Amino acid sequence: MKPESISAWFEVIVTQQGTKTAITFWRNGLIETELTYSKLNQDINQFANTLIDLNVKKGDRVILFIEKSLIAVIAHFALQKLGAVSVPLNPGFKQNELKYLLNDADAKLVITDPEKKALIRTIDPNIRIVEIATQKPYQKIDFFRSAPASSPAAEINADDPGLIIYTSGTTGNPKGAVLTQKNLVHDARNVIKIWEFSDRDVLCHALPLFHVHGLCFALHTALLTGAHVIMPDQFKPDLILNLLAEKYCTVFMAVPAMYTKLMDHLEGKQFRLNNMRLMTSGSAPLLVKEFERIKHTFGLEPVEREGMSETGMNFSNPVQGQRKPGSIGLPLPDVQVRIVDHTTFKDVNPGTVGEIWLKSPSITPGYWRKPDETAATFEGSWFRTGDLGKTDEDGYYYLTDRIKHIIITGGENVSAKEVETVINRLDGVVESSVVGLADEKWGEKVAVAVMASPTAELIDADIKAFCKEHLHNWKCPKEIKFVDEIPKNTMGKVLKEEVKRFF
Repeated sequence: MKPESISAWFEVIVTQQGTKTAITFWRNGLIETELTYSKLNQDINQFANTLIDLNVKKGDRVILFIEKSLIAVIAHFALQKLGAVSVPLNPGFKQNELKYLLNDADAKLVITDPEKKALIRTIDPNIRIVEIATQKPYQKIDFFRSAPASSPAAEINADDPGLIIYTSGTTGNPKGAVLTQKNLVHDARNVIKIWEFSDRDVLCHALPLFHVHGLCFALHTALLTGAHVIMPDQFKPDLILNLLAEKYCTVFMAVPAMYTKLMDHLEGKQFRLNNMRLMTSGSAPLLVKEFERIKHTFGLEPVEREGMSETGMNFSNPVQGQRKPGSIGLPLPDVQVRIVDHTTFKDVNPGTVGEIWLKSPSITPGYWRKPDETAATFEGSWFRTGDLGKTDEDGYYYLTDRIKHIIITGGENVSAKEVETVINRLDGVVESSVVGLADEKWGEKVAVAVMASPTAELIDADIKAFCKEHLHNWKCPKEIKFVDEIPKNTMGKVLKEEVKRFF
């Protein structure tokens, strides 16, 4: 019988791969810790039992507001063993961004680094906080080591929630996509199947752990096949290139901006990777010329794919077969796809642009405590992606635009409304409109048109400084235009395409 949960599946792998190295963690360019599958499982069990002592129960949400580390991995899998819900958040979030998420998640506790405790306390003086100094060497962290190493006796079912991933929405307030064990297991099986993962693979894990890309597509997939995960604490081009070449890595997953940084670092030199069998790109569009540049530099065509926080991975170019630059590829197993006119909801002819609708076992049952948004996202049993796309004569899919005004810069989703809300608070700003502009390096860059009051003496630097104070760097505008008026229709709706013409 196939396991119904991530934790049950992982325990099967531990029995098969116990003495094999599961994770090699690198800090500051050096190996800090190596854990076998048996040791990793033991530490996960001890962490889970420590959480039980803290009264964490099945169904409880626990926020992981910590840097990329072994603790982030251990904590996430420990929560899966309890049937609790991981809520990973970007550790770079600032007060303005974190406030809504803390209130919305209604978490039992927050696991965070000591230096972030004060920030959390300014938002919620009463929330329970567990401090773990993840910057310390892993073996010197004793938070959980006195707990029993036995596996918690939690009964976990396929429909139990295991993960909440917050995704930006057009309203400006992020929505928490609830992913069940069935969603997570099916997604992992799909990725393993179409990307031909096995216990012989060595994954260079260069992605963050607070997205489905790094957490589900990369980490889950690797550990649930018994592969070896090489995990650096941060993305540095020289280190990543060294790991890819010297540590016998066979798989590398990245966003387009990462590839650009690696290739810029190489300054046009070819960099052949004898052991590499798979380089994937996702989370943002990959320009055709960047596809060719990767192929020329590394001697391997990248595999482009498409996925969402709410759905897991939906499309991928084939590992064995033609990879089409600019295409997101073919639907994964058990993923049903419709392309419809987004106003009439009628299917369009092949080759015609329409909204992509999906149906699969990986798709979220809904957003956390947002029944209206959930209802609006589903049409019957079909999930409305909000993305516009089309097919070609071979059945390959292409994304052409987005209905939702979400900007994807360097693989990160940015809500235009959230950035506008911050800028509009600045003295002298009457109104602003944020749009995404095509950018060779980041896929898209954030740009803003600002309407200032006649007496204001604002300059670009004022806008940028205010944004950097209240927003993560990748949300801050790279280009600013001061305008006399924000273009709108007769109903007062901002015309985003007209705004783009300012640039």
